[in-house]
Amino acid sequence: MTLVQIHLRPHLRSASTDLVHESTDDAAEEAGPQVWEDMTVEVALSVMSGAGVGHLLVCDDDGRRTALVTRACLTAVRDSSGYTDRIRLRDITGGHGSSPAALALAR
Repeated sequence: MTLVQIHLRPHLRSASTDLVHESTDDAAEEAGPQVWEDMTVEVALSVMSGAGVGHLLVCDDDGRRTALVTRACLTAVRDSSGYTDRIRLRDITGGHGSSPAALALAR
């Protein structure tokens, strides 16, 4: 079972058009479910849908926020030709923000 923490706070800034954000003070202040980076893309989309949110905060094994992924990013990855059901959030965020591999996979 994958641990999900939900922090209900108002958004402190407007939604961004970026697909994956590196962790910054602004991203750390975003409200939303926190998920671990070993979660699969499909499960992350399910959590996002169930929580009724458009993004997830991705955390490393130490519980530090490492990235913010959007529904658009996860959908693009899932719909790409390179997608398999074994792709995890760490694979698309590079463990700390957007990576060239994630951007190539999302095309």
